[in-house]
Amino acid sequence: MYAIVKIGGHQYKVAQDQTVFVNRLSTEDEKITLEEVLLVKDGEGNVKIGTPTVEGAKVEASVVDHPKADKVIIFKKKRRKGYRVKRGHRQPITQLKIENIS
Repeated sequence: MYAIVKIGGHQYKVAQDQTVFVNRLSTEDEKITLEEVLLVKDGEGNVKIGTPTVEGAKVEASVVDHPKADKVIIFKKKRRKGYRVKRGHRQPITQLKIENIS
């Protein structure tokens, strides 16, 4: 059983007991309910596609941590000009554990 949910403008394919890294959510709660479920497929192969969301479907998840993503290096250079800039960026993310799909 899996579902496709919309979290923060992005779509994620999630299954039960899966860990998902999403953009930082501004929530202090330990448990969240995701209401924007776009598709649900159960164990028998039945697929429910929403228009735009599936009625009555929800995904329950728990917030595990608020880490930072891996560092992305930004390097700019202009040849023969002596111009070199090196910067790094670490995107703040949220780690979610999918508890239940209903």
